[in-house]
Amino acid sequence: MTLALEHLLVVPIALPMITGAGMLFIGDRRRQLRTWLNLASSAAFVAVCVTLFVLVAQGWGGRTSIEALDIGPTPMREAAVGVYLAGNWPVPIGIALAIDRLSALMLVLTAVQGLASAIYATARWDRAGAHYHSLFQFQLMGLAGAFLTADLFNLFVFFEVLLAASYGLVLHGTGEARVSAGLHYIVVNLAAASLFLLGISLIYATTGTLTLADIALRVTTVAPADRGLLETGVALIGVVFLIKAGAWPMNFWLPPAYGSASAPVAALFSIMTKVGLYAVIRISSLLLGEDATSTTAGFGNEWLLVIGVVTVMFGVIGVFNSHGLAKLGCHFVIVSSGTLMAALALDQPRVTSGALFYLVNSTLAIGAFFLLVEMVERSRVPEGVHPADHYQHHELDHGDDPSVADVEIVGVPISSATAFLGLSFIGSGLLLIGLPPLSGFLAKFSLLSAVLSDESIAAGRDALLPGNGAWWLFALVILSGLAGTIAFTRAGIRLFWAVSSRKAPVLRANEALPVMLLLGCCLAITIFADPLQRFLQTTAETLAAPSAYVQSVMQARPMP
Repeated sequence: MTLALEHLLVVPIALPMITGAGMLFIGDRRRQLRTWLNLASSAAFVAVCVTLFVLVAQGWGGRTSIEALDIGPTPMREAAVGVYLAGNWPVPIGIALAIDRLSALMLVLTAVQGLASAIYATARWDRAGAHYHSLFQFQLMGLAGAFLTADLFNLFVFFEVLLAASYGLVLHGTGEARVSAGLHYIVVNLAAASLFLLGISLIYATTGTLTLADIALRVTTVAPADRGLLETGVALIGVVFLIKAGAWPMNFWLPPAYGSASAPVAALFSIMTKVGLYAVIRISSLLLGEDATSTTAGFGNEWLLVIGVVTVMFGVIGVFNSHGLAKLGCHFVIVSSGTLMAALALDQPRVTSGALFYLVNSTLAIGAFFLLVEMVERSRVPEGVHPADHYQHHELDHGDDPSVADVEIVGVPISSATAFLGLSFIGSGLLLIGLPPLSGFLAKFSLLSAVLSDESIAAGRDALLPGNGAWWLFALVILSGLAGTIAFTRAGIRLFWAVSSRKAPVLRANEALPVMLLLGCCLAITIFADPLQRFLQTTAETLAAPSAYVQSVMQARPMP
């Protein structure tokens, strides 16, 4: 790995940080410049993240990491981890950034969601308040840092960066509902931050380090008298991550906050819940995996399974009772989070692989759906005007052409905007429900087939649930699909089929393009499902055996 590619690992953090800070010095008279800078930075962010993803997929980690791995060429390609020592200080003294298959995947998802949201915001939302573009870039910085950091304290730091930016974004605009939901969102996350610090303190007190790889090595040497403190610290951090992921009963803040946020912010926030789930995967893999002590290995899996199952139940009830599209999208976020929690609790590589496929699909589909909500519900026909009359007089303009002047119109013509919204609504619905032929079906099929394996059934024998946890997850995933089918059918009839007071909105290209981008990505992973599934299966296997990650971080050496 060349020196330039090693430094590429810090670019996803440095690029949005520099861009966001620079735009603070650009006055309101040059709004257009800030818009173009935000778009250019978001596009460059995509290019960098995709490059890192390709490098990791091909087995190219950082130079020091590759040299540190004493394994053959094939395993090295599967488990290569890139490490960047910020300040050129050795681990665990200095700050280390690390990228593996999981973090590379999350970076690409963040970049794609970010670019789609940035394009959509240029329609009007970036002008609804001050410093939108800077807050947006700081949000990307925090997300990238959370996925790349290799120690707990900097995970907290980047967590706070992305939360601080999200406070401004969730309040961006006007309206009493947005301010009220935003204040609840801020209070909950400030309380979670306090728990985070307390959990970090307990882990540091028992292990003497905050580098994740170093903790993974020292967890087996913790004295029996201190294991209670260690597990308490891990539990506190787990609670923080589950709150962020939208776990029941601490997800009361999510529907109001996401539902009242502006469309591009809500779409970007669809990746925010996945930060908590990513942290759960990373912590459980390194600190609670098979290499941990017999009392620590698998710690909390039973409770995580229960919380995931109950969260899915809560989300399904919300989907059934959601009459507004925004609330429907929010409860699909909860269903998605609960499904992933329960799947990860089974702690089986094959189930984890299916869960990651489900994560990719649901993140992109929910982001597209949030962008659609505003466009679908944007405008109405003036009261007292029949839709047929409205379309005939306002949408059709035949000029003086005598060949069509006296043609009788049968039914209500469908404008191109209505056709686009209808097809996009159907596409996002199929993706979220999990019906064929799109990637939503493939993701659910992959997950459910893994849940029914003998290993998963054995892992699901949980005394905290009546029966078997694997069967609970299987039944609820099916039930969530049924609930989604009913909810989307009901909403589709009301919005696109039944005679109502709605008219076809005027859509801008910068509003339709982001939806096409996200749905196009879902179509791409449908077409290339087989290589993606192989990538995710290898990812799950490396998470189950994290020794390569630990060795790569711990044996990284400063540059001469």
